[in-house]
Amino acid sequence: MTEAQPPATDIRIPDDLSGITAEQYRASMRHYPAGVTVVTLGSANGPIGFTATSFASLSLEPPLVSFNIAHTSSSLTALRAADSVVIHFLGEHQHDLAQRFARTADERFTDRSLWTTLETGEPVLHGTPIWIRATIHQLITIGDHDFVVGLVTRVHDDTDERPAAAPLLYYRGRYYRPTSLEG
Repeated sequence: MTEAQPPATDIRIPDDLSGITAEQYRASMRHYPAGVTVVTLGSANGPIGFTATSFASLSLEPPLVSFNIAHTSSSLTALRAADSVVIHFLGEHQHDLAQRFARTADERFTDRSLWTTLETGEPVLHGTPIWIRATIHQLITIGDHDFVVGLVTRVHDDTDERPAAAPLLYYRGRYYRPTSLEG
């Protein structure tokens, strides 16, 4: 017999966390590299977007992906109201876009030459090797973030079999490109 699990929003935190501070936790997580994505969506007030390094593939059938958004994000209200998003997998040549979408919201879409709009209303960034469109399947409030699960409805892939650019990575507060360990 399996014991029922508490809902995701009811996380039981032990009384003793061994003195772990948010700064200690953040510092340790900086040692784990992450791919860099930019999530964009349409809203009643115009285009919205933000940099996310928490992207993950969850399932092949159905095709599900996930990412997190902090409760302090200026994009949170728009995301909670959205039906769909576009997730851009940034290439090494796009670290400027990662920085642009990590800044204040009013600077993200000021250069109209960097993006266009899909027929479904979401902004799409030019020159991104791969992007996917996903409908919001589930939003789960966990700790100080919302965990977003998206059902992939479209894949755009300009890489062919050999990508023109390496993926952009974020590690210890800086952007990197991967290098192969094989000959």
